[in-house]
Amino acid sequence: MGVSYKKLWKLLIDKDMKKKDLCKAADVSTSSIAKMGRGESVSMDVMIRICHALECNIGDVMDIIPYTEKP
Repeated sequence: MGVSYKKLWKLLIDKDMKKKDLCKAADVSTSSIAKMGRGESVSMDVMIRICHALECNIGDVMDIIPYTEKP
């Protein structure tokens, strides 16, 4: 299964935040954000930090995509 973070990128636009701002607010590394930009999975700890920083649930920032679909 693949992962899509399109919801996260849209949420950042809605909150007028840049990826750099998210790194600072959620205390996550730029490499984690880069992995997400490539559609790679990151740890649940990273996702939890992002959700706390953005005051949202995990379903608000990511989707699980079956391998049969293209992201």
